[in-house]
Amino acid sequence: MLEQASEVAARQEMQSRIERAKAQLADLKKGKRPDELAAVRAQLAQASAALAQATADFTRDQKLVTDKFISPQRLDATRSAMQQARARVDELRAQLRVAQTGARTDEIVAAEKEVNAAQAAYEQADWKVDQKSQKTPVAADVTDVLYREGEFVPAGSPVVTLLPPGNIKARFFVPETKLGMLKLGQPVTIQCDGCGAPINGAISFIAREAEYTAPIIYSRENRASLVFMIEAKPELSEARRLHPGQPLELRLGGTSAPAAAPGK
Repeated sequence: MLEQASEVAARQEMQSRIERAKAQLADLKKGKRPDELAAVRAQLAQASAALAQATADFTRDQKLVTDKFISPQRLDATRSAMQQARARVDELRAQLRVAQTGARTDEIVAAEKEVNAAQAAYEQADWKVDQKSQKTPVAADVTDVLYREGEFVPAGSPVVTLLPPGNIKARFFVPETKLGMLKLGQPVTIQCDGCGAPINGAISFIAREAEYTAPIIYSRENRASLVFMIEAKPELSEARRLHPGQPLELRLGGTSAPAAAPGK
């Protein structure tokens, strides 16, 4: 795990932005608060009463003009007041409808986009935090620790050396005369001092090139000096019984061959 205080703080900031964006979106969808709706309804009731009064005045003035008790100009003023009252009622009714339905569709869409953007930023910040904590892809034994806590590690440098059970193998050599009897997948039996019961395994690699214990001269006399490297893998459940650098004895079809230490 690497130092990650900055990345964790950035992730917390992105989480707060998500919550704020979601709260704004919810506020836009639910419209005005109850007290604000009550205020609009009260104004509408007041305007409706004013309209009723203006309508009654206009009706009365129409009769008075017919009877020639008031001038036509007075009737025009009364008509104008009634029209203004009616317009005010229509305005407040529209305001009430808007307050009940919430924000406009484009505002809601914009708020939803803001939520999505905040969510994407949070995922990026979360990924950066995860990169500061690395896990091994397989269960393995730690064979070497290259850095200690608090030391500076250059980018891309390994910090530990791991040996998974699947990478443990026994390496041995056979003479050229025995090579023709071997094949990949052939069963072998591995024994070691203090290991208890023999460990079953199988040949996993046969070298294509020989190694020489004599001068490199191809002749009948030195062919017996040619040896080939062979690798065998133990069964996965028993691999941890072997340790790097441990001398082994392998049996191939009833014969035995000294083996080098298990490798990785």
